Amino acid sequence: MKTDTCNIAIQDKSPGCRKTGTCDINGCHKLTVFDWLADIPLPAGEEPFPFVEVRFKNSRKNFYATNGLELYTGDTVAVEAKSGHDIGVVSATGEIVRLQMKKKLIDYENDLIYKVYRKATQRDIDKWQQLRLREEEVKHKARKYVIIHGLQMKISDVEYQGDGTKVTFYYTADGRVDFRSLIKDLAREFSTRIEMRQIGFRQEAARLGGIGSCGRELCCASWMSDFRSVSTSAAKYQQLSLNPQKLAGQCGKLKCCLNFELDAYVEALSDFPAHNLHLQTVKGNAKWIKSDIFKGHLWYAYIDQEENGNTWHKLTLEQVNEIIEYNNQGQKPASLEEYAAELTLLETKPVENFENVVGQDNINRFDEVKRKKRKKKRRKSKGNKQKNVQNQNNQNNKQNKNNQNKRLKNKHRKSRGNNQHEK
Repeated sequence: MKTDTCNIAIQDKSPGCRKTGTCDINGCHKLTVFDWLADIPLPAGEEPFPFVEVRFKNSRKNFYATNGLELYTGDTVAVEAKSGHDIGVVSATGEIVRLQMKKKLIDYENDLIYKVYRKATQRDIDKWQQLRLREEEVKHKARKYVIIHGLQMKISDVEYQGDGTKVTFYYTADGRVDFRSLIKDLAREFSTRIEMRQIGFRQEAARLGGIGSCGRELCCASWMSDFRSVSTSAAKYQQLSLNPQKLAGQCGKLKCCLNFELDAYVEALSDFPAHNLHLQTVKGNAKWIKSDIFKGHLWYAYIDQEENGNTWHKLTLEQVNEIIEYNNQGQKPASLEEYAAELTLLETKPVENFENVVGQDNINRFDEVKRKKRKKKRRKSKGNKQKNVQNQNNQNNKQNKNNQNKRLKNKHRKSRGNNQHEK
């Protein structure tokens, strides 16, 4: 029997509701809000904030006036729309909503804000669920009409309004599309108001969901709600190869995760010299080849001498800054080899006053102990086998000697008896 809970397996398969970030149960929706102000009581005489945040399908959210209703997080409500009403789920209440509206520059005193009609009845919820089940069928029919009209667009998602009076089609396209004839056919087919809304390729990937190259669910489908532009300069700052096959995500655009560590790289590179700055030495000028941001190492090669052009010299950031200061003062060091030799001496110099008492400098220390014990056991077993073989050989030799002695005694007895008989 199928269930929609996130903890029970479906037909003896892996557990989960498989709704790719749109689940309304157990708080696994990607737009679920953690209200960190819920446990803080209001001051005496202060009334609750008269607005709530309501979420709908996928990434659509909006703020509504409570209209005097006492609402809690998770309540299904019927809210006002441009025409008719819509059904949504309350995602946040109280002071956290005030902060969100202030963050998004919404003036709740002067701006026109829709209101909540009522808590959704069972009839409203049943009709809303039936419309949600029809969305996949409607999407396939709409794609057939797009092919018939020969339009360069793709219908990626469909959303019914809660009362069924309007259908919103989300599509992606490279440019502007004239879909007036398409809207007429869709309105005739589904007998509702039609709204076409163009979205970007990132929003399409967030709606469809999927698994990224990292092996985890797409960030846009699991937790991201806003999409910032990603440029190739983010890859250049992180010194990544500009390979579009590796840098592009499932949406065909640059991966959003390139922006996650960009600020740290920019801050670290602020201490490094410019790449187009040449180091001047007596032996010749040197140009920048590459750098290691984490270790603070830079590689330079001579450009004046062809024979030394392919030789890279590793320097530290302090050494490079020292050479730049000499150049600014009008001085030139002898060569880069001197600084590179100093670095190699520092790297090869043993650490003084260090004793590995516990043996924690080796990751495989436990494995070696086991191997030694095994070797000892093997040696002991080999020694015991050799001793057993020697003991068996000694016992066999003793038995052979005893048998020989018995044979000799028997011969002597027989010879004596024959002599006495003859006499």
